[in-house]
Amino acid sequence: MEAQIFHHALKINQETCYGCTHCMNVCPTEAIRVKEGKAFIYEHKCIDCGMCLKACPVDAIQIEQDDFNSIFNYKHRVALYPSVLTGQFPSKYYASQIASVLLDLGFTHAFEVEHGSDFLKNEIPKYQLESDYKPVISSFCPAIIRLIQVRFPSLAPNVMQLKPPVDIAAEFYRKLLNDKGLKDEDIGIFYITPCAAKIAAIKSPVGESYATINGVINMDFIYNRIFRALKQGMTGTSKLPDQPTLSPDAIKWSLTNGEAVHSKGRSIAIDGVHNAMDFLEQLEDEEISNIDFIEIRACDESCAGGILNTNNRFLTVERLKIRADRYASDSEKASKSNPVFEKEEYLKENSRIGAVKPRSMLKMDEDMARALLKMEKTRKLMCFLPGIDCGACGAPNCQALAEDIVQHKAALSDCVFMQAHMQTHGKMSKDRAYKQIERILGEKRLEKNCKKRGAKDDSNF
Repeated sequence: MEAQIFHHALKINQETCYGCTHCMNVCPTEAIRVKEGKAFIYEHKCIDCGMCLKACPVDAIQIEQDDFNSIFNYKHRVALYPSVLTGQFPSKYYASQIASVLLDLGFTHAFEVEHGSDFLKNEIPKYQLESDYKPVISSFCPAIIRLIQVRFPSLAPNVMQLKPPVDIAAEFYRKLLNDKGLKDEDIGIFYITPCAAKIAAIKSPVGESYATINGVINMDFIYNRIFRALKQGMTGTSKLPDQPTLSPDAIKWSLTNGEAVHSKGRSIAIDGVHNAMDFLEQLEDEEISNIDFIEIRACDESCAGGILNTNNRFLTVERLKIRADRYASDSEKASKSNPVFEKEEYLKENSRIGAVKPRSMLKMDEDMARALLKMEKTRKLMCFLPGIDCGACGAPNCQALAEDIVQHKAALSDCVFMQAHMQTHGKMSKDRAYKQIERILGEKRLEKNCKKRGAKDDSNF
């Protein structure tokens, strides 16, 4: 059983938002609308990719995170950190130093999640052989899984039913501590995340009824604390943890092609949510065939481009490749000494997820007959709308406005071109048209305001 609703990590601060429509225009699933001068999210369409956060000029879009002090609710506090966290720091800082500072900050254990990828490296080819669906689509990126659920539901059966490295690492570490006699209620496992989608996935896991992880810490928050400590020379050397060496393959797992290279047959690696949508659309339309495995991530440069990373994604990629090269001579030794293989049989029994269920955002009604009727009405409305997709109506395009009208969430007169048409034919007064615009974009939005970005006060104007 999986959660019945999506948890969302992205929130809009209504006090800061001024309805600029930047976020609405970049949202890949058309999940954002503007009403009364404020943006809001259609939660059933949102995939928590974070494109809106990147586009917002006033930082009105925020990402939730658990209170850091909540780690102290547990006697044994495990920090699961991804390799991209180490890539935020100059190469002179080692993973063991970063892990040591995490202990100084209050964690009792620190473990790099990509240790779980060495286990998956062996399991993915096995899964491909037994799967009835081709191509197999990686389950690594939660934003992509949600995208498939809501935008490409016919591809949901193709999603690999294997947990991603973070969940494998969490399963391993909890089992490790349990086997030492520690109680579950005393163990708190916290993931340091580079993106919003992974917060959402942990809070409402797809294909699972529960999460092994107790909480999430945003990477930009923890980065500042770690870097400050490293700059001050606080490397925690008195209690430097004995960190198992990560294999080069594991270090590069979260980068583009880090996963696909280990699959069987012909594989494709895609990054960037719009690239992903273009590819999935062609795949759904059967324009692409003869592919065995697809690695697909929502962020540009994969996890190195996560919205909670603080450093340049290209520098992060370079640093991780330098780190992988540094460990290249011990590659085989690192894989064999990976502690997750101590619990290999347990992980094999607990590494699967249930089938990913489609949650189509395109479905206009639960009743098929009514849904078809609404689709027909939408098409008829498109005959009247201009097809300019300007966004002034508070919807990202004319098609989205037509769908909103059919769902009684908008009116035909929300379109500024339809307003002009109605005024010309005496069906709408200028005063009503003005008020209609204010209802969408906010009061006094059409009045002179030199506080806007790029504006300059000129008394002669």
